[in-house]
Amino acid sequence: MEWYLKVMMENFSNFSGRARRKEFWMWYLFYVIVLIVAMILDGVLGTGFEISYGVTTPYGWIYILAALAHVIPGLAVSVRRLHDLGKSGWFMFISLIPIIGGIWLLVLMCTDGDSSENAYGPSPKSVE
Repeated sequence: MEWYLKVMMENFSNFSGRARRKEFWMWYLFYVIVLIVAMILDGVLGTGFEISYGVTTPYGWIYILAALAHVIPGLAVSVRRLHDLGKSGWFMFISLIPIIGGIWLLVLMCTDGDSSENAYGPSPKSVE
């Protein structure tokens, strides 16, 4: 939870610097948990969107608001994660390549960052 709050409060729109794997994946874990809770709340409160003939989706306004609240912090932590690998934030566009781009980005997010200082700053592991 500490890593999630760090991204959401301290580094909400910070696209500079570096983020270690732990920061990225812990933020992502709590992001998924928040979305699941939002989906459950939409189901319980009945705020899901009606498709047709009384069938509703589990996604509703609470889910959409939760997802929108995480767009900028998600991009920021992803860019900082790429910076830890020595890559530019523009490398996020690699995910636009069908199938291969998403897999490539996933592999990059799982790769250990540079242990020494790079163009984006000192190693976050050495700072802590």
